[in-house]
Amino acid sequence: MTLECLRSLYAQTLDTDFEVLLVDNGSHDGSAAAIAEEFPQVRLFAETVNHGFAVANNMAIEHARGRRVLLLNTDTVVLDRAVDRLVAFAETRPAARIWGGRTLFGDLSLNYTSCWQQQTLWSVTCFALGLTKLFSNTNFFNPEGMTAWKRDTVREVDIVTGCFLLIDTDLWRQLKGFDPIFFMYGEEADLCGRARVLGARPVITPDAAIIHYGRGSATKRSDQSVRLLRAKIGLARRNMRPATAEVVRWLYLVAVTVRAVGYGLQARLTGGRGAADATNWGETLTRRGEWFARASLIF
Repeated sequence: MTLECLRSLYAQTLDTDFEVLLVDNGSHDGSAAAIAEEFPQVRLFAETVNHGFAVANNMAIEHARGRRVLLLNTDTVVLDRAVDRLVAFAETRPAARIWGGRTLFGDLSLNYTSCWQQQTLWSVTCFALGLTKLFSNTNFFNPEGMTAWKRDTVREVDIVTGCFLLIDTDLWRQLKGFDPIFFMYGEEADLCGRARVLGARPVITPDAAIIHYGRGSATKRSDQSVRLLRAKIGLARRNMRPATAEVVRWLYLVAVTVRAVGYGLQARLTGGRGAADATNWGETLTRRGEWFARASLIF
């Protein structure tokens, strides 16, 4: 995936002067050697351990020389001059200071995860009660996902996802980059929130599109769920009133419990249907000490 991403980046970026800084987070599949051989012009940081998304980006951007920095996941493919288009769009909306585009799945259907609205007590309640899943295409019950909007217009958003995020380098450095407390997930929500306090107005354009496969760096699903829940609860503790954040923490426990029990029953009653979901949420519930217990949350 990384090689495919780099090939598309160089083939589709024709108007923008750029350098590539790439952190290999301790992979064991020969990625670093393959990248160095095919793309010797890439500044490669071949690490022996997995630092996580936030720290790895911070490491790389310390060496960045560009006026702007583009965060681009390795499980992406640049389409139709997307980087050139995003940079050109940024020139027309300089006050935004953070810019993003559209993301698509491998079959070119819309991937809504290019941007989000910040979580609220209402959005977490909808998630806990299953309303987000039942009414996923409504903004009322899925306010974070904004799925009634097809990402087909220019629009200001709370959060641009870190898989395809362009930011002024001086703003990045003013913010001191990602907070290293985030291993993976939540870091761009925190970054964009702090940027908005300084006057940034993150914005999405439909004219710059990439494929984002998703989960390209994930291991098992429960690892992903645990990290996401830790980030969500940490963001709540950081940005909400203490009493509200505590309610949110318990709502996430309700959400995981309901899914673990519900999918477990479905798997038993249907002879295995929903078994993968049952395993994921069951393991996530078992590991609640990593995301629910106060002692595990150091935000």
